[in-house]
Amino acid sequence: MKTQEFGATGRQVAVLGQGSWYIEDADRREAVAALQRGIDAGMTHLDTAEMYGSGAAEAVVGEAIRGRRDEVFLVSKVLPSNASRTGVIKACERSLKALGTDHLDVYLLHWRGAVPLEETFEAFEALRQAGKIRAFGVSNFDVEDLDEALAILGPGKLACNQVLYHLRERAIEHAVIPWCRAHQVAVVAYSPFGHGDFPDEASASGRALRAVAERHGATPRQVALAWLTREAGVFAIPKASSVAHAQENAKAGALDLTPADLGQLDAAFPRGRRPAYLPMI
Repeated sequence: MKTQEFGATGRQVAVLGQGSWYIEDADRREAVAALQRGIDAGMTHLDTAEMYGSGAAEAVVGEAIRGRRDEVFLVSKVLPSNASRTGVIKACERSLKALGTDHLDVYLLHWRGAVPLEETFEAFEALRQAGKIRAFGVSNFDVEDLDEALAILGPGKLACNQVLYHLRERAIEHAVIPWCRAHQVAVVAYSPFGHGDFPDEASASGRALRAVAERHGATPRQVALAWLTREAGVFAIPKASSVAHAQENAKAGALDLTPADLGQLDAAFPRGRRPAYLPMI
């Protein structure tokens, strides 16, 4: 599995990790086995959130990493409704308990809410100093939000920005990725296959994706993941609820797309214009 530096943290992290949104809805034993198989295959970046199943997803992740905490790069997120100074501390403690660990590698604000960023970041810094988190970042932040965060924190403090990114949703390429690259902030692509709308193989774009996959002896989903991580600074966190799916995802970590592949995919999945608002789900 390829690794790269995770923003300003200086940590080497697998380019492909594992998400956990809705993982609590899968068979518990199979979901745990899938996460563990993914870790075995090098997908050691595990992402979860207090919102997912109201802590149920964190519990699944916690079971999967039991006895293996030192092997993983563990990330969770706090809801904006809990983003006050005291709320962040309490939410983090709940997440740590559900995950069965004494620290997170990165803790994220899930999206912006009514609480001032200064207050949330003060709480994050308090958690960092207490050893409860190693670093902190944000999710669903557009450039204006990132500018504000930078003005508050200064350089080198924000670990990552987790955003919606897949072949059919390329809005972050306009400004968010360039901003993050300029400021050493990792970009983490969530819902890397889309949310229930992966390209149909009968469509023109789906046929193009299949053609690239066949040239490499890969699957379309593996190509989609390799495309997301084609540039430095970008990571992806696909979810897998089965061992077979986890194994398929992991193999994408060794796939290198050619300039011809990238050109074909760019034509099949055009970036489009920059939208007025950053897409999120």
